[in-house]
Formats: sequence, C-alpha cells, structure tokens
Amino acid sequence: MNETVRLVIPAAPAPAPVADAKATQRRAGTMEGKGVRLGVLDNSKGNADHLLRMIVEGVKKEVPLASVSFARKPIVSLAAPTDILDQLAREADVVISAMAD
Repeated sequence: MNETVRLVIPAAPAPAPVADAKATQRRAGTMEGKGVRLGVLDNSKGNADHLLRMIVEGVKKEVPLASVSFARKPIVSLAAPTDILDQLAREADVVISAMAD
C-alpha cells in the first residue's frame, strides 16, 4: 500500500520593498510635528491585546504619537458596535486592529 501524503505549508510571501522611499517620507512628513493619534481596536480574541501592545510599541519607535486610544469589542464574533467605531473615528487618525489566538 503506497499512499502519498501531501504537506501544504501556507506561508505569506515576503513583503515587497517600498518602491518609492521619498513618497513614504512625504506621507510621514504631512503630520510632522503634530504626532499621529493612534486608535487600537482589540477584537477580544485570546492574546490580541498582547499582540496589539507589541504593535503599538513598535509604532512608537517609528512614528511620533500624539495619543493612543484603546477600544475592545465586547463579542469576538460580532462587528464592533457603532459607538466604539464612532469613538475611534473621533479620537484617532489611524486605527489598527489585530486577531490572535
């Protein structure tokens, strides 16, 4: 009995380098001196809070932040309630969200 076992390893390709570094610098420079108001949406999955804190620490090293606003979805399987999305829209220029387990 000869059976073939196929192993598939799903892996994302490495991100491509930024083609135009000057364009990236121009975008970053538009908020220069002001600091970015960062919003963080925790989806309530296990360890998402740890992952998001690591991301925020990494962002702080690269981008001047004026503030960081954290919000957490109450139920992992449902969309974020409108009041949470409205809060983030008022308090943040950019919002990051993450999933973890």
